[in-house]
Amino acid sequence: MLKLSQHQKLLQKLSPQQVQYLKLLQLPVIALEQRIKAELEQNPLLEEGIDEEMELLQEEPVDEPPTVVEETDELKAEPEDDKYSIEDFMNDELDGYKSFYSSSEEDEKKEDLPIPAQVPLSEKLLEQIRLLDITDEELQLAEEIIGNIDEDGYLRRPLQNILDDLNLSRNLNLTIEQAEKILYQIQRLDPPGIAARDLRECLLAQLDVMENDKKLISYAQKILLEQYENFTMKHYDQLAKHLNITQEQLKQVLELIQKLNPKPGEGQFTPQENYIVPDFIVEHDGDDIIITLNERNVPPLRINKNYKELISRKKGKGIPPETKEFIRKRFEAAKWFIASIHQRRDTLMKVMRAIVEKQREFFDTGEKLKPMIYKDIAETIGMDISTISRVVNGKYVQTEYGVYELKYFFSDKISTVDGEDISNKEVKKKIKFIIENEPPDKPYSDDEISKMLKEEGLIVARRTVAKYREQMRIPIARLRRKI
Repeated sequence: MLKLSQHQKLLQKLSPQQVQYLKLLQLPVIALEQRIKAELEQNPLLEEGIDEEMELLQEEPVDEPPTVVEETDELKAEPEDDKYSIEDFMNDELDGYKSFYSSSEEDEKKEDLPIPAQVPLSEKLLEQIRLLDITDEELQLAEEIIGNIDEDGYLRRPLQNILDDLNLSRNLNLTIEQAEKILYQIQRLDPPGIAARDLRECLLAQLDVMENDKKLISYAQKILLEQYENFTMKHYDQLAKHLNITQEQLKQVLELIQKLNPKPGEGQFTPQENYIVPDFIVEHDGDDIIITLNERNVPPLRINKNYKELISRKKGKGIPPETKEFIRKRFEAAKWFIASIHQRRDTLMKVMRAIVEKQREFFDTGEKLKPMIYKDIAETIGMDISTISRVVNGKYVQTEYGVYELKYFFSDKISTVDGEDISNKEVKKKIKFIIENEPPDKPYSDDEISKMLKEEGLIVARRTVAKYREQMRIPIARLRRKI
């Protein structure tokens, strides 16, 4: 039996405009440029350029999400008013919006320098392998092996599997002995050690082509072939005893091994792939700090004038209703897109100003980072923690002391014996400094480092030292030992 009942409940939702604003807020400057290009292609009412007839922007901001702790909470949207006609938008609403101006529109637009063409590592290897005295079938096998080399320069796929696939697909009869012979030759091409199956094989291949002191090379090969485990565990006494050499001779042998390249395939990236574009630039002007939003390549946007004239009251009488409706929707989307970008800029600048204010000493000196969390910035500028998280994620700032990710300025606090709080990043710097200046033959343990920090007034437990050391990818004391 059906029953009717009433229920009262609260719902929080995001409007499409709020979703668009939040997505734009999270984008770094490079991704924003691509997003604008995509929007220009999709929306015919949107175009690049400055509308000189526009007056100063009368802000109609995108609704800021209410304060919530969890980013997954739904947010309440303002009710939409669908009663406005396209004529209302054209006559009144549009005048309240101006085109989005790039912060550096007066700067000269510098064309990107052309990146020189680079020959891929695989092509370099194939050019060298073709100079060797091998058969056509072996050349096909060499090409297959080179095609399976990973970005570090190692051959992770089993050689037998490569051989079986090649024989089956091309009806060949190559043996595993031929495959090992071709692999041996590839590993001694330039860069030597390429296509090795493990680190030991990589280092041995590099030693084979070296022309240094033959005696040192012989000792190094013996260590890698016969005492590899003792070498990785840094049992220097056992290595010297096995080779029947002095500690000084062993030191020379180890220095030779340490000069070898453990990743011969690394470093094949182009300058463009390694380049970070900062979203902010922070500079000093006397005692003042100037914060600039880096949007040199972000174009100014405006509404296309031709569409305004097309649906104006005088010329729009003969236009079909469905065409007007399409233009109205595209116009509203363009208007919100411009407003969202403008609000994105305002939010980014608010957050960056608050960070600079909280970390003023760091921006003045490049040192003494203070403990700070997202909540501190959220309370300062009156925004939600999730908004701060979106702004910080993937953004970089260029300072006079280097380029830093915005996340770098946020850290937990460590208490001192005087009751003061300092950033855990400062503690990491002190740990790194202690390790860099420790005796090479007797490195400090985590417990000893903890005691040394306590002498400097920092209360840091041994397990905390170990955690910070691992985060900095510094090995344990035994593996840091040197001769």
